[in-house]
Amino acid sequence: MSTIEHTSAERRRDYERSRARRSSASRTADRPDRTRRVRVDASPAPERQKIRFSLLSIGKGLDVPFVLIILALLVIGLTMMFSASYPVAYYERGDSYYYLKRQLIFALIGLAVMIAVSYVDYHYYHRFSALILGVSYFALVLVLILPAQEGGVHRWIGIGDIFGVQASEISKFAIILFLAHWGSRFYDYMNTFKYGILPAAAVLASTAFLLLLEPHYSCIVIISVLTVIMLFVSGIKMKWLAIGGVALVGIILLLWTTGLLTYAMERMDGWGQALVYKDNDQWQQTWQTRNSLYAIGSGGLFGLGLGQSRQKYLYLPEPQNDFVFAIVCEELGLIGAALILLIFALLVWRGVVISLRARDRFGKLLGIGLISHIGLQVILNILVITDWLPNTGISLPFFSYGGSSLLTLMFEMGVILSVSRTSNIEKS
Repeated sequence: MSTIEHTSAERRRDYERSRARRSSASRTADRPDRTRRVRVDASPAPERQKIRFSLLSIGKGLDVPFVLIILALLVIGLTMMFSASYPVAYYERGDSYYYLKRQLIFALIGLAVMIAVSYVDYHYYHRFSALILGVSYFALVLVLILPAQEGGVHRWIGIGDIFGVQASEISKFAIILFLAHWGSRFYDYMNTFKYGILPAAAVLASTAFLLLLEPHYSCIVIISVLTVIMLFVSGIKMKWLAIGGVALVGIILLLWTTGLLTYAMERMDGWGQALVYKDNDQWQQTWQTRNSLYAIGSGGLFGLGLGQSRQKYLYLPEPQNDFVFAIVCEELGLIGAALILLIFALLVWRGVVISLRARDRFGKLLGIGLISHIGLQVILNILVITDWLPNTGISLPFFSYGGSSLLTLMFEMGVILSVSRTSNIEKS
């Protein structure tokens, strides 16, 4: 036999041996593993496994720093709201704890709502954005039909003095949601007038018109700025925003000349002149802003001490609402107020980080819109209490008294946590 024939025979024998070994290994792998079966049979009962999983997975996927910041603001806000409100609560209600007890109940409910909403996949809002926008329109129309509240305004849908919700709170969330939905769906066409400008302008104009009838000018300002923010992060060019700004100025001038902004102009009387009053009318119009400035100035660097405010003793009207931060400045001073603003800044920063980590464009836009709402209201509230803006009634998140606004706020934080939970679980 030649060398070549001998080599071929050896190769055939090696191939047959290798094939036999693979076949034997395959039969061994298919054979049931008695040891593994024993371990499975010895595991806990399925019901116990399910209970253990549900208890341990409550916080799974949640952004812990974001939750801790929310809890810190909630605790500090409740403390300062109580400190600012107990004199007026005792004077008006006969119970120093009146506002604290109600706000504490809403805070606990809000925490439960936030955790529950965080388990809801935020993509459901993507599907029902048009429906939620329709609900906001219905609420804005409904308040115009209901009897007017104090001051002749139409803003609240409520059950007596038990609970009420402002229709504008629904509108803020609805506009953010709609623009996030639209911006993610037509992202590549947002620079066009048909797909980028026209839908946003139509929603903003129709909502602003209904708010004008209430009237609720502070909410018009908020939704207008939020619309600009949402369009900007959706990739729209600055030229469209500039054109929109010019058009907005023209609309304001038109409304002013026709007398439709009478209520707003009354609120602007004395703006920037709270400490330079000239007559009795201006003295009364600037009473709240002036005492807010007195409170801020009295606090100095370190403050008068927690609970030691003087302006809350019926000098500063409604200290538990829009001007609660003036009491914060008076009692905690510049340093304490700056630390609280730093916590708000951390909340906004963490919310942006969560939004940018979302697995899709809708989650990014929705998260940025919701956290921008918080940051915007903080900035506007500070500008109002320092007389940089007219007194238009803008609440401070987590601090100002109000059950419906707190519940809405916690709901929005739950949506951001849903974005966090979904993206984190997706990566794990």
